[in-house]
Amino acid sequence: MLTHWLTKLEIGNYALTAIVFFLIPFSSFAAQSTDAVPRSGGELVMSLYATPPHLNPAIQSGLATAIPGTQIFAGLLRFDKEWNPQPYLAEKWEISTDGLSVTLDLVKKAVFHDGTPITSADVAFSIMTVKALHPFKSMMEAVERVDTPDPHTVVIRLKKPHPALLLAMSPALLPILPKHIYGSVEQVKDHPANMQPIGSGPFKLESFVPGKEIRLIKNNDFFIKGRPYLDRLTIKIIRNTLEEGLGMETGDIDMMVSFQDLMELNQLRSLDHLVVIKDGFKGIGPIYWLAFNLQKKPFNDIRVRKAIAYAIDRKFIVDTTFKGEVAIETGPISSTNPFYSPDVNLYEQDFDKANRLLDEAGYSRDKTGKRFSFRITYIPERTGINLHTAEYLREVILRNLGVEVIIEHPRDLNDWIQTVSNWDFDLTVDDVFNWGDPVIGVHRTYLSSNIRKGVIWSNTQGYSNPAADELMEQAASELDFQKRYALYEKFQKIITDDLPIYTLFQPFFAIAYNKNLAGVNESIWGLMTPLDSVYWKLSE
Repeated sequence: MLTHWLTKLEIGNYALTAIVFFLIPFSSFAAQSTDAVPRSGGELVMSLYATPPHLNPAIQSGLATAIPGTQIFAGLLRFDKEWNPQPYLAEKWEISTDGLSVTLDLVKKAVFHDGTPITSADVAFSIMTVKALHPFKSMMEAVERVDTPDPHTVVIRLKKPHPALLLAMSPALLPILPKHIYGSVEQVKDHPANMQPIGSGPFKLESFVPGKEIRLIKNNDFFIKGRPYLDRLTIKIIRNTLEEGLGMETGDIDMMVSFQDLMELNQLRSLDHLVVIKDGFKGIGPIYWLAFNLQKKPFNDIRVRKAIAYAIDRKFIVDTTFKGEVAIETGPISSTNPFYSPDVNLYEQDFDKANRLLDEAGYSRDKTGKRFSFRITYIPERTGINLHTAEYLREVILRNLGVEVIIEHPRDLNDWIQTVSNWDFDLTVDDVFNWGDPVIGVHRTYLSSNIRKGVIWSNTQGYSNPAADELMEQAASELDFQKRYALYEKFQKIITDDLPIYTLFQPFFAIAYNKNLAGVNESIWGLMTPLDSVYWKLSE
């Protein structure tokens, strides 16, 4: 089968310069596994840290939606663990020499779970849905239109070259939706099918009980012959660390989706029947941060934001919480990304400078030594890292700056999403993903055009700077790596000077699973990818 990639791309270099064609048999990807003869049958029980608001990744980002969503919905391409694109619903693809169009040939005889054939119209509908409704506005912003010359040919027309477009075709970012179910793009956001989805992925939804579990069963009509190997996939929603750890120890849970707690990591490492992969989600480029609400006092004043930054000791957080197993992050682009620049203001802890900035901003101390108060919220997760960070901030800021920090405790993930996406916060503690390329995962946080109330993981900070917008606009269509790096170098300086967010460290997102499972960890996206390759080996 004819397919292609771009020379010098390699994702790690990002130098897109020329198109190269080569052959990949479609069956070769389907045959990958760690054992010569994969076994069919059995059930895999996974744990998930939160209830997703729904199961449609086309309009929602994040692990909680993407993990079940990529089992239910197929995508156009998928990526192996070396960042190489592999065929999925698109068996062949070609980028024009001017970079302004991408032609995809779809696999034949692929059907949705209700038996309806997948056509180019479904692909066009899905792309335009993601363009209109996904929180990553920049991801499909370059798409002008999608042509469908025949049922199995898709031509994506671009307004400008898009160096991250192939990555954006991953199932977690561009699931192919059934147009005959949703009808129109305008109906997708609130459609009941988001809770009871019909896709074309390796597994079909059997039941979804929010707060409890997601039960999936084998799609016997999956378009990759012989896949999936598993008969059933059960995703248990468990927010209790002890319960989850005990489940992994006893074998009641076969796979842990992700975790960020060092004690938990070391405990799992000590169990002989588990495989633990610390960098299981290496494609996402996670950054742990503080995000300020610039649309209200006190954080509409840059001096207050900088004072908070100067009060924090990032090294202390890394050394005490993670014993040095995570790296400090200094700006909006992950230190593992090729476009990362260390040439930014590092905000080394300096209480004198922080207090001077607050005095200059007009927040003087009263007779009790207090200046003002603000609220801090955090994304809830089972290990409590986010809460512990909020508690650290409360103590260090009150003690050294005279600022009272009031911690607000969200009931669950959806409560936090509603609070932050509707701008009802002062400061939040959570993490954000680079998603491989800045166009996908970085721009959405800082583009002034992506200030979208009600849309989580958009520009919920309300940050707007025309100079930053212009640099992102140029970098989004620049194919020369060195020129693109220079643009992002300037961009990182602007963001760290304006400080709409303050980055702390790069968390680890690990995978732990029973050693009798094979075919795991075959993608840069970790478990945010189809698990059709996973199967149970014969017990040793």
